[in-house]
Amino acid sequence: MVDDEPTLVASIRFNLEKEGYEALVAEDGQQALAAFRESAPDVIILDLMLGEMSGLEVCRVIRSESNVPIIILSARTTDVDKVVGLELGADDYMTKPFSMHELLARVRAQLRRRVVSTRRENDVVKVGPLRLDSARREAAKGGVAIDLKPKEFDLLAYLMKNKGRVLTRAQIMQAVWGYDGFDTTRTVDVHIGRLRGKLEDNPEHPRLILTMRGYGYCFAG
Repeated sequence: MVDDEPTLVASIRFNLEKEGYEALVAEDGQQALAAFRESAPDVIILDLMLGEMSGLEVCRVIRSESNVPIIILSARTTDVDKVVGLELGADDYMTKPFSMHELLARVRAQLRRRVVSTRRENDVVKVGPLRLDSARREAAKGGVAIDLKPKEFDLLAYLMKNKGRVLTRAQIMQAVWGYDGFDTTRTVDVHIGRLRGKLEDNPEHPRLILTMRGYGYCFAG
């Protein structure tokens, strides 16, 4: 838990421990990164307004090092804040004030997804020239490694496993980010654009990830 409101932290910690979880607390960004690197938590609950080092920067750094689930819990309520947080790698976004029952449910949901991901981590998916190794979190095209950020990897894995299916942005958002509570267009489109830049021979005329106008995307392979 990363938050600088003592009363709120105490309440969340009490409820997490009541559910059987061990809860670690950090009051600022630097403490958060130190605790993350030392303890390797299973899920992170992250506030955005932390003083010197913002929660968004903490999220960016953690996501560059790990695929641990991150739930942003913030008083910032605009769609822009939510989009930025999710684009930086957060898995979920809740606004304050919030329901403690809902927060606990979302923690459980992220932990379930992580367990499922671990069970499937030996999967190797091959589509055309692309090879995806979930155990090693590695992707390659024609035997050449592709450098993907965690959410880019998850997005490509979802598209490849659904080769030939037309997927809506909402379906993609729910499957990859576990969230569909607001307009998803920008987040999905930005990540699709980044993937095309790394996968396509000509991103302006994609042959792997096709746009289905008015609907979503389809991985043609």
